[in-house]
Amino acid sequence: MERTSPGSRNATAHDLQAYAVLLRTLTSEINRRAHSFAQSHGLHATDVHALAAIMDSAVLDGRPMTPSRLAERLSLTSGAVTACVDRLERAGHISRTRDSADRRVVHLEYKPAARALARQYFGPLARSTEAAMGQFTPAQLATVADFLHALNQELAADRVGGEPVP
Repeated sequence: MERTSPGSRNATAHDLQAYAVLLRTLTSEINRRAHSFAQSHGLHATDVHALAAIMDSAVLDGRPMTPSRLAERLSLTSGAVTACVDRLERAGHISRTRDSADRRVVHLEYKPAARALARQYFGPLARSTEAAMGQFTPAQLATVADFLHALNQELAADRVGGEPVP
């Protein structure tokens, strides 16, 4: 029987350890790039996670991000989120806008200039993703997307109060 490394494309489809190694490797690489972006733009690592959450909120939740939902998403206190949002606003990455129906609600919006800056910085990551996607059929990519969606749902369901369930 031929042995394959966890990073091999031919790794056993049901090998949990192989998946764990692949997911950790991917997470490490994305985190490395996010930390580099944060450092080069005078941000905290948490700020980059907050930017991603703000940017993805409309896609994931179908609505703009609010400070309270950001605190929940990142498992931060309200004070920590306020400091983070203040930094991001001062740096020109986001703006706060009041909801037109309920002025007490604040929406966090990712500014177009900040989006362009991130797109430029993370361009190599996007190109690598496109190149990898080009190696698979649409049906295979649909399966990968289904797997990632299911994994994200399982991970979200495994949280209590923002913390992983032991």
